[in-house]
Amino acid sequence: MKLEDDDFVLFDLPRAFALDRAELDARWRALQSQVHPDRFVAEGTAAQRVAAQWAMRVNEAYRRLRDPVSRAAYLCGLRGVPVQGEGSAAMPPGFLIQQMEWREQLDEADGAAALRALDEEASATQVEALERLARELDGPDAPGTTAAAAATVRALMFVRRFREDLARRLEPFDA
Repeated sequence: MKLEDDDFVLFDLPRAFALDRAELDARWRALQSQVHPDRFVAEGTAAQRVAAQWAMRVNEAYRRLRDPVSRAAYLCGLRGVPVQGEGSAAMPPGFLIQQMEWREQLDEADGAAALRALDEEASATQVEALERLARELDGPDAPGTTAAAAATVRALMFVRRFREDLARRLEPFDA
């Protein structure tokens, strides 16, 4: 193991979008038990400092791999197509129109029912996009569809942020 290994190598997992969450969690626990600074108390401050670096690296990789959108963005970067963010590249006009319509509906929503209906629509879009990502990143044409996957990741970043805004608007109704 080297600090500069990519996350998949670090966790001894295939470079794929589809991951077994239970296996990822188990590998994270195993790695944490190996590198946790408390295991190195008897070896002194320097060993604990190195262990703390390893623990941070393992936690960072785990956070990235357990989140499908972060994992997809990371895979795109490993394949030479960095994602950057949802505003970093042109999006299809249809998606931009949908974003504007959702924002208008959010602004005009007058109650919990309207907000929940909008969230259901956004959730369905999110599920469809995640399924598309699996095809783009793991399908038979995966190396040739990385740019498309990066666009899907940017769209998912918007959908995630939009759903977070929706959740904040729903908080008073759920309290």
